[in-house]
Amino acid sequence: MTTTDLGLPAFKGQALVPAAQPPLSPKDFKSDQEVRWCPGCGDYAVLATMQAFLPRLGVRRENTVFVSGIGCSSRFPYYMNTYGIHSIHGRAPAIATGLAVARPDLSVWVVTGDGDALSIGGNHLIHTLRRNVNLKILLFNNRIYGLTKGQYSPTSETGKVTKSTPMGSPDAPFNPVSLALGAEATFVARALDSDRGGLTEVLTAAAEHRGTALVEIYQNCPIFNDGAFDVLRQPGEKEPRLIPLRHGEPVRFGGHGEFGVVRGGAGQPEIAEMAEVGEDALVVHDATLEDPSYAFALSRLSSQDLGHCVTGVFRSVGRPPYDDQVRAQTAQAKATTPADLRSLLAGHNTWTVTG
Repeated sequence: MTTTDLGLPAFKGQALVPAAQPPLSPKDFKSDQEVRWCPGCGDYAVLATMQAFLPRLGVRRENTVFVSGIGCSSRFPYYMNTYGIHSIHGRAPAIATGLAVARPDLSVWVVTGDGDALSIGGNHLIHTLRRNVNLKILLFNNRIYGLTKGQYSPTSETGKVTKSTPMGSPDAPFNPVSLALGAEATFVARALDSDRGGLTEVLTAAAEHRGTALVEIYQNCPIFNDGAFDVLRQPGEKEPRLIPLRHGEPVRFGGHGEFGVVRGGAGQPEIAEMAEVGEDALVVHDATLEDPSYAFALSRLSSQDLGHCVTGVFRSVGRPPYDDQVRAQTAQAKATTPADLRSLLAGHNTWTVTG
């Protein structure tokens, strides 16, 4: 285990549980609070997956913290038997940034929704991504405002009829993965709430990443936007739509692998039928490319109507985290700044203000 200049152990994804402590189980991460989401909400599946996944990290509960904003998903910290902060609307990334800078020994997770993160919190989100703060962001996307009873959100598809858009939304929605890649996030992934294996896979990769990791999770709201992602779950419908990414493997999909992703005429990824192209023509996914253009182009294969949806890890690259650099500057300042208060106050340029 490494330590920082503040004398605290630096969390790098390694086990922090003392050898003498018995292994943790999913039950250890369940709080005593009654889970109060609507029956059928996709948040239940994400919560269960997270509680089952966290013991594998070997991180102590007291070294784990969940920070949320406002929304249905933001109840998450209450249901985790870890430290948690239910913060203010859209500001969870900012609060989590301060925590990550001050406490490098913590595994910091942000839980947010499409409204919380991309509307009032959009500015905080993109700056956290570009800074590469060492925290993990779970963005629950149900394409609707659930807590406030069904208004359209920044990810609602164009033409969406809601309580606030009775004639259909005139907005062009965000593609959160494209947005994150445009901000040059070092780790970006997407998963479905109902795909426990796929969600666990990307959560594991996110936890191991040093820096900001954003995971968009398609999540069903059974009350105000029920069935929004049903075509990605139904046998016969999901196979020709879902495009799974696995690093180092050709991008191929379909019930029998009858479709694939190839380089188009302009070099951009395009979908093709395998009967018309050979295996050698397929794009081999590389999540470690420094230039985000390739990952961004893959993200554009996903469409509003879910005709296609790309899942998995789009990008995973290394870059010095913001919080590491801030702590290094703090240590340098301490080493070069006079120790006594008088020297500190009078040791640099001063001005005399006269009337």
